[in-house]
Amino acid sequence: MNDDLKVEGEFRIASGLGLHARPAGRFAAAAARFKCEISVGRSGEWVDARSVLSLLSLAAGPGAVVRVRAVGSDAREAIDALGGMLEESVHDN
Repeated sequence: MNDDLKVEGEFRIASGLGLHARPAGRFAAAAARFKCEISVGRSGEWVDARSVLSLLSLAAGPGAVVRVRAVGSDAREAIDALGGMLEESVHDN
């Protein structure tokens, strides 16, 4: 296993509400389940994927494109899971 594995992907936020509080909370909780370091970037700004407030600071609305970067042994799994969450169209009430 390569602990230095670095994987990055670009994803479009499918939710009609963007990455607001509820989905940011779910995203941060999902990111916390992985051992690797995970960052989310938009417009040159990178934040910790485990921090809801940091994710909200990206102001990633519907259709925004973000990059997710993971470094560590489970980086590929993290990118696949978290990227899938961003590209799912979920209806929040």
